[in-house]
Amino acid sequence: MGTMYYKGYHGSIEYSDTDECFHGSVLGLRHDGIIFEGKSVEELRNDFEGAVDYYLEGCAENGKTPEKPYSGKMVLRMESNLHGDAAERAAKLGISLNEFITRAIKGALGQ
Repeated sequence: MGTMYYKGYHGSIEYSDTDECFHGSVLGLRHDGIIFEGKSVEELRNDFEGAVDYYLEGCAENGKTPEKPYSGKMVLRMESNLHGDAAERAAKLGISLNEFITRAIKGALGQ
């Protein structure tokens, strides 16, 4: 599986040996579906970018706000003692709990 990026949208890619082509869909959309395909990487990229552009143009024409994947906001549930430990460590570092968690995730991802 692979990923493509365009205008803030992330496309997940798979290859179908049966169809002998690549196909994908945009990740993180809750209500709208954007799919794309191609026999080559170039065709796949063109179809992906075209599908995103078509989606955005359609939203603009219909006065609809396009969905944005991964808004950057999420609800996080954890054990209360872990929450407390993280808040205390963030305070000792002089940063917000949000910044502490963001740094921890980036560290886990190697960023």
